[in-house]
Amino acid sequence: MKFPSLPLKDGNSIPLIGFGTGTAWYKEGPEEPLNRDLVDILKAAIERGFRHIDASDAYGTEEEVGIAIKKCGILRKEIFGLYDIPISIQSSLTKLQLDYVDLYLLHSPYLARKSSDLQPIWLSMEQVKASGKAKSIGVSNHQCSHIEVLLNVAIIIPVLNQLEFHPYLQRAYDYLPWMRAHGIEVASFNGLTPITKARSGPLDNILVEISARHQIPKNAVLISWQIAQNVVVTTTTTKVGRLEDCAAAVQLKLSREEQEKIT
Repeated sequence: MKFPSLPLKDGNSIPLIGFGTGTAWYKEGPEEPLNRDLVDILKAAIERGFRHIDASDAYGTEEEVGIAIKKCGILRKEIFGLYDIPISIQSSLTKLQLDYVDLYLLHSPYLARKSSDLQPIWLSMEQVKASGKAKSIGVSNHQCSHIEVLLNVAIIIPVLNQLEFHPYLQRAYDYLPWMRAHGIEVASFNGLTPITKARSGPLDNILVEISARHQIPKNAVLISWQIAQNVVVTTTTTKVGRLEDCAAAVQLKLSREEQEKIT
């Protein structure tokens, strides 16, 4: 299945659903061996239509991503590589076996000791884009105040901010209008929190009701809710069967009433 894409301010676009290689796949250190299971599920995901892969030096899974892409035998231009990285991009490109990434994110504002230190860091991000090693650049985990600091010196506006985003985190939802007013799209992580880390919450019965009505799993309902907000979804799984839930989420069109109940 081909997943829909979201246009970015710089003229590029990003698939609305990405496969994350952190969380369950996270490695504790570089001494850990190649994870063949991750290679296999990435290959299965690509074969089922996933074209957006979310990787980071911090996850330790770059080698697996590179091998999976090579094994699938599809053209590089068909894969959207999002890279969230706090250090040198060149060593990571080598591990990924890629010449460039599609989207390069500044991992966290807290890498800087004070807010003004973010400005030279962002200017170095712009140099990465100018070098051709990243087609687009953005940020991760940045609040509005952090982005305002960047905008004071930015020649290139961040195209995207990747945040923890789910119905129980109202502050992130409230960021959407501000981000979009500045030409910045939003991507999520931890989007399934209501059914993973925060069970027995106010959404439990609502998700059961909507899931039963449409005969799809609850995780697909939450993914569909994010897509309805035009938020880029980053999700992952260790089970090949769960990949089909993303296709169900794309096909599901939640009513306005259903969206409001979840929100």
